[in-house]
Amino acid sequence: MTEPCTLVIFGATGNLAQLKLLPSLYHLEGAGLLPGDLRIVCSGRTDYSPETWRQQVRDILAQHARDPLAADSCDRFCQRLHYLRGDLAQPETFEQLATLLRGREFPDNHVFYVSLPPVTYGGLIESLDRNGMLAEDGAWRRVVIEKPFGFSLESAQNLQHKISRHLREDQTYRIDHYMGKAMVQNVLVSRFANLMLEPLWNRNYIDHVQIMRTEKLGVGRRAGFYEDTGALRDMLQSHLMQLMALVAMEPPVSMDADDLRDEKVKVLKSVRPIHPAAVDAQAFRAQYARGRIDGVQVPGYLEEPGVDPHSVTETYAALKLYIDNWRWRDVPFYLRTGKRMAEARTMVAICFKQPPKHFFRSSHIERPPPNWLIMSIAPEESLRLEISVKEPGLEMKTRQISLDAPFRCEHEARTDAYEGLLLDVMEGDRSLFLRYDEVEWAWRIVDPVLGVWATERDFVPSHAAGEWEPKEVSRIFDKEHHRWRHLLDPG
Repeated sequence: MTEPCTLVIFGATGNLAQLKLLPSLYHLEGAGLLPGDLRIVCSGRTDYSPETWRQQVRDILAQHARDPLAADSCDRFCQRLHYLRGDLAQPETFEQLATLLRGREFPDNHVFYVSLPPVTYGGLIESLDRNGMLAEDGAWRRVVIEKPFGFSLESAQNLQHKISRHLREDQTYRIDHYMGKAMVQNVLVSRFANLMLEPLWNRNYIDHVQIMRTEKLGVGRRAGFYEDTGALRDMLQSHLMQLMALVAMEPPVSMDADDLRDEKVKVLKSVRPIHPAAVDAQAFRAQYARGRIDGVQVPGYLEEPGVDPHSVTETYAALKLYIDNWRWRDVPFYLRTGKRMAEARTMVAICFKQPPKHFFRSSHIERPPPNWLIMSIAPEESLRLEISVKEPGLEMKTRQISLDAPFRCEHEARTDAYEGLLLDVMEGDRSLFLRYDEVEWAWRIVDPVLGVWATERDFVPSHAAGEWEPKEVSRIFDKEHHRWRHLLDPG
């Protein structure tokens, strides 16, 4: 059980709080995992009375909780809630919050969750400190910051300079919700708990690595955010870069926070810098155009509400990276992400090298395809190994078969990534949160690409919504590496 604490959610009336944070806290309540004395202060600009807000939360939970609401759990959860109306641009809002938190009913340990646009981070943290809410006098203070942490290397450095004047690094919890997904954590377990994989996990046996995250959805109501962000910043610089680090890292000394993060930083520092002249060979971007998803006609990106009709913001991004260390020298890592694709899929695919000798040449058999290890993160959670075997019958023919292992049994409940991460914050476990040097080195990798793309504003390739991927992306792939669709449907 964690220590008693007060959780303050800035932006409690926004999408993230309503879709993820409040339902996750409710699920933890139902599981009996919240501290008994936890109090939740929800801050927003809408004018709610305490009872009106509690009813609003009940409506939110009825819509977004995994299962039908349990009356007792819902009642207990709502009793923890307090609502504070205020404009965060006004100093008196923070004065009111400081006065509120000094009340007897609120435990002295405080978590501040900033569920707001990134441009607000620096000023909000400064206001908390100015009103004495970050001072630790026999109690701890922790601040959770959502991604993106900056929009470029320079902006990330400037933001860090601002917040480091008010927060220590051990008080700062930079959240990447992908790190809370069970199957992402299973990448670590699969690697380091199975001795048979370790001898093969290097450049001598692995041909290349593909990490992908695609979705069927478009930008929806996020056009304002997405126009300033794009796929490279939104997904690749954060989520996929973290997955790459987990796949490529050396075994940590322990699973303590800094030991784990030290090894991830070593990977990011080892990524071969992309020279501006090499951007076209190692990076690709595109936008989705009008097309069909599941048989339904959908608009192109430039037709979405709030999107500049001349926008060159990418909705698809792909990178080819090399990690220049002893284990991975000259092994390509392909990272790609896109909206309005044929399937919603997140996976890590490890392609092994083919045997050095073609033993079946005399039997006129085609060279068997390579072995693959596929870690599927979404929609299903599974491990799959693809190997070659002999076909039944008298002729010497081979075929590929899949050895599938689902991660979760049917009776085992799913949990949301935010549930574990919220508990980790309250317990002070920083293992799955990003340290600043991780963020900075990830920006160093993509910054040259962003710089070149910022100057190339005349044309962005497009692809029809519902396609598997833009055809032109094959230019950044070596050999036959771009042929990956069979991984989605081995049958």
